[in-house]
Amino acid sequence: MKAVELIRSSAFRLSLVYMMLFAGSVLLLLGFLYWATVGYMARQTDATIEAEITGLAEQYREGGLSNLVAILQDRIERDPDSSSVYLLASRTLSPLAGNIDAWPDVETGSDGWLTFAFRDTRAGGRVFQARAQPFLLQGGLHLLVGRDTRELKATQRLIIRALVWGTVLTLALAMIGSIIMSRSMLKRIERINQASREIMAGDLQRRIETTGSNDEFDQLAISLNAMLDEIEQLMSGIRHVTDNVAHDLRTPLTRLRNRLEQLHTTLDTNSKNAVYVEQSIADADQLLATFGALLRIARIEAGGVKTTIETVDLAQLLQDAAELYDAVAEEKQIVIDITLDAKPQVQGDRDLLFQAIINLLDNAIKYSPAGGRIQMRLVERDNHPLMSIADNGPGIPVAERENVLQRFYRMDQSRSQHGSGLGLSLVAAVARMHNATIEFGDNHPGLIAELHFRSPG
Repeated sequence: MKAVELIRSSAFRLSLVYMMLFAGSVLLLLGFLYWATVGYMARQTDATIEAEITGLAEQYREGGLSNLVAILQDRIERDPDSSSVYLLASRTLSPLAGNIDAWPDVETGSDGWLTFAFRDTRAGGRVFQARAQPFLLQGGLHLLVGRDTRELKATQRLIIRALVWGTVLTLALAMIGSIIMSRSMLKRIERINQASREIMAGDLQRRIETTGSNDEFDQLAISLNAMLDEIEQLMSGIRHVTDNVAHDLRTPLTRLRNRLEQLHTTLDTNSKNAVYVEQSIADADQLLATFGALLRIARIEAGGVKTTIETVDLAQLLQDAAELYDAVAEEKQIVIDITLDAKPQVQGDRDLLFQAIINLLDNAIKYSPAGGRIQMRLVERDNHPLMSIADNGPGIPVAERENVLQRFYRMDQSRSQHGSGLGLSLVAAVARMHNATIEFGDNHPGLIAELHFRSPG
């Protein structure tokens, strides 16, 4: 299946919706994990700083300034690579002890915390961000205790990277899963469509395959197969009835026509009775032709016509049809031109295809004015045969082009012409049987009738 068809399919869109819901759920979960992890670390750091301030303040109250300075120096020397930030300053904020060289020149936040940048001489003078809390000791001294945020930022970046890759992998896996699920569903749907096309083409014995899983698709296939069994039985009954009707009506009509022929031989050819008999014979011929055409259309549409599928040379069919109607066209001084830009072959029933072509050619000659020109052309379009017959007649209005393919439908301007209104219906039935379509266009003036052949469905 082509990628464009897959993307446009309802199954893929449904899978895509589930993919987005799944991805959204994963994003919410990962976002919660990020908020919980980073928030927990920040709260733990703040709690540690507050506890450390409380402890240092207690040490100052018990041992005084010298004791506090000694404790700060001991902590800094014992763990020089620690992320802890200390600064003891005088009333004027001049540094007395600590591992930063100046009091931060930033405003204290509404939460009582300071966020500032400092230069760490232990790391080659690099500048880092720190979060600290100031505390006012007895005697007006200022104590600043905090942590640099390197570890917290590194953890944040790690979690964000994990979130990004997790999201990408989730979307990728969800997309792959959507494609796999869509392809699986579309394959089963395509099998149903394939069987439907073959049934519409006339193979009423075709059935939809089941997988044995007894899922929704199997249940649908079972229901459709049961419906097709009923339809086939009904069509068989109809064919049986129509065959009986054909036998019961054709025989008396044929006998009636033969008796009229015998009666005509006994009459004076110039008498009125002879004229009436001739008209009755013509009417009987018309009835037999109409009934034969109607019965043949019904059998073709029901798949009841025994066909011989063979390789058919369309170019030869056009030439044979033109040769057959050459004398009829000559009577109206109509010229038939044949253009063969290609000589394609199709698989089908030669007799039925020939009948369809001569029906189109007969209409073209019937409705073309004397001295007109009919153009029969055979080309290849998109690697498929395209046959067209163009005339100089009145044409068919766009609004009537679907109607003329119906049985017995005749336009107002055609009612004076001899015919039953079944010719184009027969062409349409033969076209459907051969997986082809019939289309009409304007020839300015006149009509272009085109038969578009497609690959077997």
